[in-house]
Amino acid sequence: MPLGTDTKQYETPNHPYQGERITTEHSLLDRYGLKNKEELWRAQSQLRSYRREARDLLGQAQGDEAVIRRSDEFLGRLKRVGILDEADELGDVLSLEIEDVLERRLQTVVYRKGLANTTQQARQFVSHGHVVVGDQRQRIPSYVVDVDEEDLVAFDENSPLADELHPERAEGQ
Repeated sequence: MPLGTDTKQYETPNHPYQGERITTEHSLLDRYGLKNKEELWRAQSQLRSYRREARDLLGQAQGDEAVIRRSDEFLGRLKRVGILDEADELGDVLSLEIEDVLERRLQTVVYRKGLANTTQQARQFVSHGHVVVGDQRQRIPSYVVDVDEEDLVAFDENSPLADELHPERAEGQ
């Protein structure tokens, strides 16, 4: 069997019919323009793995050099993608919310930068190939944008949407 097939990257809820959880999930789907609950569950599983790793590191001997190095690498990774602030420590990982993970998706960054009017429109722009990060076209709405890449998110210069933002370019042609 080929690698990667039939391997879920998320966990489904234990109790599928809880009204309060379903309501919360629907509001998150609407707010972040997610296609389906699978995308939300994938983000929740990612958050769960961050918390699990933080608990493991906190539970180990803090004086050990290997633990300190692993902790620094783990915190550096979360700070690089913008899930944690520079001043945050290992214990702060346990207080992260699902919104912290969802805010780092390319779809959300495009919306927050004002390139789209809604998160759903941002998703469409990304999946149709109108958005670049630096000089690399991204078509995956769930792409996690690093903090240093955030300023590089823009419309592709060949996209007709870039002409709508800069009408002076369209007139010069």
